[in-house]
Amino acid sequence: MSLRVFLFALMIAAVLGSGIAVVYARQQHRQAYVELTRLERARDELNIEFSRLQLEQATWSETNRIEQVATERLGMGFPQGSDVVVLTP
Repeated sequence: MSLRVFLFALMIAAVLGSGIAVVYARQQHRQAYVELTRLERARDELNIEFSRLQLEQATWSETNRIEQVATERLGMGFPQGSDVVVLTP
């Protein structure tokens, strides 16, 4: 009879341990899923920001924009015919 009680107690402990392990594994899964969702959201926001920055870079590097800044801010312009000097060796 003592062996039966011991085996019964061992089985109950195994079932409880298994149940606790399942609960722990599910909690870890939930936490990992929440972290994954957060990281995907951050990735999407970074992709949107990267697209905005690419568009801004394309806008700032347009030939018309560069010419406008050179003319307005730097006072640059195309040289006149009299300003061109040709050097010969």
